[in-house]
Amino acid sequence: MSDPSKTNLITLTRHVFQDQVENYKEASGDLTLLLTAIQLGCKFVASNVRKASLISMTGLANSSNIQGEEQKKLDVIANEIFVNALRSSNKVAVMVSEEDEEAIIVEDQYRGKYCVVFDPLDGSSNIDCGVSIGTIFGIYKVKEDSTGKISDVLRPGSEMVAAGYCTYGSCSTLVLTTGQGVNGYTLDTEIGEFILTHPDITIPSRGKIYAVNEGNSKYWDKACTKYFHSLKFPEDPKKSPYSARYVGSMVADVHRTMLYGGIFCYPADSKSKNGKLRILYECFPMAFLVEQAGGRASTGLKRMLDVQPETIHSRSPIFLGSKEDVEDIEACYMSETLSAQ
Repeated sequence: MSDPSKTNLITLTRHVFQDQVENYKEASGDLTLLLTAIQLGCKFVASNVRKASLISMTGLANSSNIQGEEQKKLDVIANEIFVNALRSSNKVAVMVSEEDEEAIIVEDQYRGKYCVVFDPLDGSSNIDCGVSIGTIFGIYKVKEDSTGKISDVLRPGSEMVAAGYCTYGSCSTLVLTTGQGVNGYTLDTEIGEFILTHPDITIPSRGKIYAVNEGNSKYWDKACTKYFHSLKFPEDPKKSPYSARYVGSMVADVHRTMLYGGIFCYPADSKSKNGKLRILYECFPMAFLVEQAGGRASTGLKRMLDVQPETIHSRSPIFLGSKEDVEDIEACYMSETLSAQ
C-alpha cells in the first residue's frame, strides 16, 4: 500500500476550501477564489525569481517607486503580475501596491468585494545576491455601503480578513491566515502546488534571537538603546545574551521569527521619525499573522493593528514576535514615557 502522506496531499486550495466549509458555511467562496489568484501570482513571481539571472531580470529598471526607492526589474514585473492576477479574479475592488503612487480602483466589469494591499517584492535590494525575498499581502472586505474607495483600505489592521506572505529563496513558502490561526505551504515545483508543510504555526512565548538594523543604532531613542543593550548584556550573569540575526528582507526576518521565536524590530529614530516600514502592506499583514500565531505586534506604544493609517503609504515603527519579548520593549517605552513626565 502507498504512503497516504505522499498521495493524499493537502494543497493550499484544498485546505482553504475545507476551512470555508467547516468554519464559514454561509461564505460565498469569493475569498477562496481570491486566494487562488494570489497563489497564482506567487507561483509566477517564484518562477521569475529562480530564473532572474538567466533571463537578464536582475539589476535596476531605471525608475523609482513612490517611496523614492530605485526599482529593480523584478519589482516592476512582480507588480504587474499581481495587479493582473488580482484584477482578472473579478473579486477585487481596490488594490494598493508599494510600487504605485495611487490606489488602483478596479473597473466596474472586473470589480469584486475585496481590497488587497501588497508589497509585490519585499527585500528586492537583495535580489542580485540571491538572499531570500518575498511578497506580503493583506485583504480587507469592502464596506457594506461602498463599491470600492480609498476609505475601504484606510482602516485599522484589526479589520483585515486575511493576510500572508510568500518567501522566495531555497524554497517558496506561503504563510497564510484567514483569522483562524496560521498555516504554511511549500511550493512543490514539480506539480505546481503549494502543499501544507507547516500546520498551525505557533510562535514561542519567548525567543533567543533579535533582528534589527544595528547600523541605525546611533539614531535610536533611549528606549531602544536600553532594550537592545539589555539583550546583548543581560544583568543576570547566568542569562545568555540574545543572538543577532538580520537579513534586511522583512519577509525573511519575520519568517524566521515566526518559526523560531524572538523579536523583529524596525523602530522609529531621529533619521526616520515615523519609522520606515509601510503600515498597510508591510506592518499590518505581518502583525495580523504574528497575533494569529500567538505572538504580539506593537509600535512600542500601542498595538500595531489598532493604528489608523492616514495615507496608503503611511509608515510606522514596528516590533513583532514572541509575546514576552515584545512586552519587554513596550515596558522600556512605558518607562521612558513615565520618566519624561
